[in-house]
Amino acid sequence: MKSRRRRRRQHRKLLFLLVLYTLVLLLLPYVLDNRKGGEEAGVRRCPSLSSSLGVWSLEAAAAGEKEETKTLTGAEAGAPESLQNGSYSVRRPPPLQREKQHVYLHATWRTGSSFLGELFNQHPDVFYLYEPMWHLWQALYPGDAESLQGALRDMLRSLFRCDFSVLRLYSPPGDPAASAPTSANLTTAALFGWKTNKVICSAPLCPGAPKPRAEVGLIDGATCERSCPPVALRALEAECRKYPVVVIKDVRLLDLGVLVPLLRDPGLNLKVIQLFRDPRAVHNSRLKSKQALVRESIQVLRTRQKADRFHRLLFAQGVGARPGASLFRAQPPGPRADFFLSGALEVICEAWLRDLLFAGSSPAWLRRRYTRLRYEDLVQEPRTQLARLLRFAGLPILPDLEGFALNMTRGSGYNADRPFLISARDAREAVHAWKERLSQEQVRQVEASCGQAMRLLAYPLSGEEGGGGGAENFPEGKAPAEKLKKEGEGTTKQRPRI
Repeated sequence: MKSRRRRRRQHRKLLFLLVLYTLVLLLLPYVLDNRKGGEEAGVRRCPSLSSSLGVWSLEAAAAGEKEETKTLTGAEAGAPESLQNGSYSVRRPPPLQREKQHVYLHATWRTGSSFLGELFNQHPDVFYLYEPMWHLWQALYPGDAESLQGALRDMLRSLFRCDFSVLRLYSPPGDPAASAPTSANLTTAALFGWKTNKVICSAPLCPGAPKPRAEVGLIDGATCERSCPPVALRALEAECRKYPVVVIKDVRLLDLGVLVPLLRDPGLNLKVIQLFRDPRAVHNSRLKSKQALVRESIQVLRTRQKADRFHRLLFAQGVGARPGASLFRAQPPGPRADFFLSGALEVICEAWLRDLLFAGSSPAWLRRRYTRLRYEDLVQEPRTQLARLLRFAGLPILPDLEGFALNMTRGSGYNADRPFLISARDAREAVHAWKERLSQEQVRQVEASCGQAMRLLAYPLSGEEGGGGGAENFPEGKAPAEKLKKEGEGTTKQRPRI
């Protein structure tokens, strides 16, 4: 018993010593800090809250205040007052940079997308790329257009970030740059459509350019090729990073929903402008250049089996089906190229319908980043539509660019012999040329394939009031949006959602 009590007393003493030792360790730093603080009281002063906020003022930064760095060299003339008083200056933070805007022009072949893209190409604040996905499309031919959508999206992501090394993956086999480890050996001459690019064909990439970058006007491809030697894509990447707005136009992305991951990415700040055109005018334009579009049409047609399944689903739900129209008609006999073009147009119209339903049921945040445009509205009201598009892209409206858009739609003809050439055209003839050049059977086939999308886009079918499909009945593109909302109300449950 006595030994047990003795051990308890020893334990209590040990516990007391541990507690006392702990208190000493805690109090010692406090005492030392107070002593040192008293010695430095006359030297150091804590800055006030107002002065601290003044250094990092977001309002000053937002107002575009320039960074001011004061030197500590007393011998320099006009030294800052803070140095004369013997105090150290404070470096102000750099001003807030304008968030870079990225815009994708979502279109398909022969919808007037080259003209739309050229409007952005002419703007001095825009870095523009013309159909860069052509490289991927050609490298993976023959392929399935639908299976390439993910690769197209990933390529877009890299290009919007001014990383052009992705183009090396799709260089021609015989190109020496194909074996290069980076994009350092690739040049601007490898880019599709480089001869009419304002950035490539202007200083500083092209010191001998006949026109400055800010001057609005078409670039002559032969002149650019002669005056502007190819430069490394590294230099083009550096130029890309200087511009506040990057715009890419292409025709090979068939599904708006594929872009959702990019639209969600806060680092991209992406917006989408989707261009539509009367399918009858599209078909008429495609027939004029059918030999050049056969390869493209074959790749689109490879998705037809999947597209037919979607078509059956919509038909079963009664979405915009035209009474008496046969969705699964046999292709009439005719030239092989015409067969490819007609079948591809049907797939394209189904893709349009998917996009319209998708955009109509999308949440508010996506609708703020998406707008659609009819080609007919653009060429008949170029100033109004151009102003709307520039505001959407966060770009200033320039009088010279307005005049350029107006002149490009007031040409003397339609240039039927050179459909791929960007030139001034008669807007009215461009809108209504299909009425004189398509047979009744061709019109009927297009309307049977594209009738659902045409209704949502407010293109009247033959035999209906205003059946010419002219855009003059719907100024400024207002009616198509209202019609889409009205006709789509009954199909909300069947629409694909994000």
